[in-house]
Amino acid sequence: MTNEIVLTSEAIQEAVQSIANKLNAKFKKQTSIPVFIGVLKGAMPFFHDLVKKCKFEMKLDYIQVSSYSGTSTTGVIHLLKDVSEDINGKDVFIVEDIIDTGLTLSYLKQYLKVKYNPKSITLISLIDKKPLRKVDLTVDYSGVSMVDNKFLCGYGLDYKEMARNTDYIFVPTKKQLAQWDKLLEDKKD
Repeated sequence: MTNEIVLTSEAIQEAVQSIANKLNAKFKKQTSIPVFIGVLKGAMPFFHDLVKKCKFEMKLDYIQVSSYSGTSTTGVIHLLKDVSEDINGKDVFIVEDIIDTGLTLSYLKQYLKVKYNPKSITLISLIDKKPLRKVDLTVDYSGVSMVDNKFLCGYGLDYKEMARNTDYIFVPTKKQLAQWDKLLEDKKD
């Protein structure tokens, strides 16, 4: 059985370029230096591709949170790595791979707002699954909107840290998930 490919490498790069074009237009007459914050680990391929296509000055930083266990969200968000850049009074752009329930991004937005008092917070996501929202959250820039609640892997998206390293996004088969679980189990021995 082959994987269902949801986004090809070409489709991803078109979506990334589309977002970059909008951001380049926004910063055509740049008057400040924004801080782009990539959400580790899943957003890294998207984050790196996006910032390379942006033609304006920016600072880069990272933050890491966790809310997934296997193929589903736990609803509990853990901050694993905080930002290191001073974002007080700055325009901040949070770059995420996928937004479904919105719980993680809602948490991050509130956390950064309260702790660091940025001038503004803009949300960017490669994939927006708006129908799955559990909180009122608007994504300012998104590459692709999806309505299906399929578990996705590839291009940063993972299953227990597996399958992040493809240049496309796919739905893993049950057989693949079982194989990955076996590999992970064997590794524990």
